[in-house]
Amino acid sequence: MNTNFDIEDFIQSFSTQCTKAQIKHFTKNETITTYIQKRNQLCILLKGHADLVRYDFDGNRTIVEHLSKNDIFGEIFYNITTNNELLVEAKSNCEVLFYNYNDIHKKCTLNCEFHTYLSENLPEFILSKITNLNMRIELLTKRSIRDKLLGYFNLLSMRTMSKKLVLPFSLTDLADYLSIDRSAMMRELKLLKDDGFIIKTGNTITLNKQ
Repeated sequence: MNTNFDIEDFIQSFSTQCTKAQIKHFTKNETITTYIQKRNQLCILLKGHADLVRYDFDGNRTIVEHLSKNDIFGEIFYNITTNNELLVEAKSNCEVLFYNYNDIHKKCTLNCEFHTYLSENLPEFILSKITNLNMRIELLTKRSIRDKLLGYFNLLSMRTMSKKLVLPFSLTDLADYLSIDRSAMMRELKLLKDDGFIIKTGNTITLNKQ
């Protein structure tokens, strides 16, 4: 997450000073939270990787977001109206900080300074969240599978400042994230490799052409 303040210091203050913050641990494949209830819950992923997943009425699975260290999530960012099958799944062992957004203006019994800190810096979190969601929207609006794949690879390349990329999830999850058919995606990956756009070794992608 790209912010203009010290995110590590922010989280340290959050987890140690605020009595209303809770830290919980989850094992791989465990459900961290669901968005069925209307809770103003703000969560920060302290360790591990997780996916925000939506299941439609036919059981089709879409990865809405891939979450990594210091990413924020929770019901406050999504107004669920028609499909309650939205949940966060741990993709590895995870440590998560939970906070009820309704408590932002309520002081702790310890009268901690965190709430002032949160009020001052929360816009940075929200701006980062909006930026990430806009990037995903841009990917999904690309018309072809090739454009979606290259768009995603270029996004990872910009984030890591490298043309050699390690995909953060499996190819099946990548298809779910880009909302494309896995078999069609595999064919397009082969074509991208044959056309010299990428070198693919397992889950490692090296970009050859822009």
